[in-house]
Amino acid sequence: MRTIELGKSGLKVPTIAVGCMRIAGLGKDAEKFVKTALELGANFFDHADIYGGGECERVFADAIGMNDNVREKIFLQSKCGIVPGKMFNFSKEHILSAVDGILTRLKTDYLDVLLLHRPDALAEPEEVAEAFDALAEKGKVRHFGVSNQDPFLIQLLQKYLKRPIVANQLQLSITNATVITQTLNFNMTDDKALDRDNGVLNFCRLNNITIQPWSPLQYGFFDGVFLGSAEYPELNAKLDGLAEKYQVSSTTIAIAWLLRHPAKLQPVTGTTNPGRLADCVKAAEITLTREEWYQVYLAAGHRLP
Repeated sequence: MRTIELGKSGLKVPTIAVGCMRIAGLGKDAEKFVKTALELGANFFDHADIYGGGECERVFADAIGMNDNVREKIFLQSKCGIVPGKMFNFSKEHILSAVDGILTRLKTDYLDVLLLHRPDALAEPEEVAEAFDALAEKGKVRHFGVSNQDPFLIQLLQKYLKRPIVANQLQLSITNATVITQTLNFNMTDDKALDRDNGVLNFCRLNNITIQPWSPLQYGFFDGVFLGSAEYPELNAKLDGLAEKYQVSSTTIAIAWLLRHPAKLQPVTGTTNPGRLADCVKAAEITLTREEWYQVYLAAGHRLP
């Protein structure tokens, strides 16, 4: 598996992260899924304390047979800060308590990376910094990041942190690509030029923050997978054509499209199907040409000014 450096962490991690949001639904097949990931060299696993109400972390720990030997061979990332249906909570007390719960469920002493899960309107960056310092000093978390945060929130938080923010998890796919489309339509007079993301893509590149695209095969907000969807006939025809050329699946081409971007993205898969995971991982072996990348972009309904 090809690797990238995760932000300024010094960690060399797989360019594909394995999302574990649905792993609790696998039951006995969870062990097979995790084993497949490891065989593929995909040993960076992304969690969140709300996935399955915490059950996903428990199932994962059992499936991988967590022990000291296993732990040193994998990267574990989790997220906290969402109280489902009620609020976001970035208080020091909540972060510390959430991490203790995560570590217990994952049967480990530390996380490689902790992300704040979405923004909290009431977050006090000084308090978040205190929580991060406490976690780092106790060896519970080694690196920190955010998700779905714009440049100003990141800068505000970084002002008080002793350690760099290494990752920002953003929704990004061929169809959900506003971070890319806005830059291409800059200074135009229509809606395509609207800056909905405050330039987060180039901000992260300038500050060595790794963007981790979530839902890399989805369109809308969990509206469905665009692969094979009647909503995107032209896109699927183009993906299928490239898949035939490279002798891979359309899934592989869709992930390869993200990896072709020079920002050195780390897509987070959402599948629990071992075969589809293998297709995602195979994308690390393919480099689309510039012309092919733009052909896919245009086929998704985007435009060039």
